[in-house]
Amino acid sequence: MAQLDVLFSGYVGERTASTVSLIRDEDLVAIVDPGMVPSRSNILDPLADLGVAPDDVTDVVISHHHPDHTINIALFPSVRIHDHWAIYHNDRWTTRAAEGVQLSRGVQLLETPGHTPQDITTLVDTEDGSAALTHLWWFDGHGHDPYAVDHDLLNRHRRRVLELATIIVPGHGEMFRAGRTAP
Repeated sequence: MAQLDVLFSGYVGERTASTVSLIRDEDLVAIVDPGMVPSRSNILDPLADLGVAPDDVTDVVISHHHPDHTINIALFPSVRIHDHWAIYHNDRWTTRAAEGVQLSRGVQLLETPGHTPQDITTLVDTEDGSAALTHLWWFDGHGHDPYAVDHDLLNRHRRRVLELATIIVPGHGEMFRAGRTAP
């Protein structure tokens, strides 16, 4: 089973910060959505508390290309970066669709457009259940997405994720149980 730790729970309002997570499974040490936070120490200190140095990180996954989810990628200079259509590593751009990509035995990428046409969800098998790290929800119970490019598509992918995951790690909030929310 993969280990999932939320390094920072994000928020939106007068200020904006991304939820930043760490996944460890087999040889994979991945950061998801290293975006805007009050200080880089909000990412690096919890990582250090877990015994992980930035150079230990092997991969970064970005749910979509908005700066509030990507701005701190450079904290992890040696990583492979995964998005909806490619893997980027140093000077290599390897095109591939994200749907069904296995980063490890317990970590899979899903294409889940709705907030943007390029959104992906990271599905993680943990001891507590299957967790979806996703921007399909901003935070627990936040049903309306004012920036969604396609609300019907967003809701269709929410239903898909709810069939697969028992835990939701939203784009800008604390982790919550999937049964507490609906599309």
